[in-house]
Amino acid sequence: MPEYYLYWISTALLSALYFMSAYVYVTRGDWVRQVLAELGYKAPYLVAFMIVIKILGPVAILSRVSVPLSDLAYAGIFFHLLLSGLAHIGVRKPAGALPAAIGLALLVTSFVTQNDARGVPSPYVQPAMR
Repeated sequence: MPEYYLYWISTALLSALYFMSAYVYVTRGDWVRQVLAELGYKAPYLVAFMIVIKILGPVAILSRVSVPLSDLAYAGIFFHLLLSGLAHIGVRKPAGALPAAIGLALLVTSFVTQNDARGVPSPYVQPAMR
């Protein structure tokens, strides 16, 4: 039973992190472009693309209309958080990697406990992982 609550708390916090990040991308686009340029990402279309991804990823996990789509969202968020954290570390701004580190911890917790809280299990979460 604690896994059930752990899943929902970690998933809610991860979703909140992503929705808040999307909100910042929408409301402070110029600042986000500047920060991304400092990290070495000079793609102007990246902000609009990331707004969509930062909304659809958590929606796919929360709604779970499709288990494969939910697992794909977990993988995408995992790689995004990994790249984000490593980009901040790469430019010697480790404090900027803190949200990514927190997000990774929430993501792993949510992923590993999802079969305890959801009716249709993910085939990628094995009992040995729990």
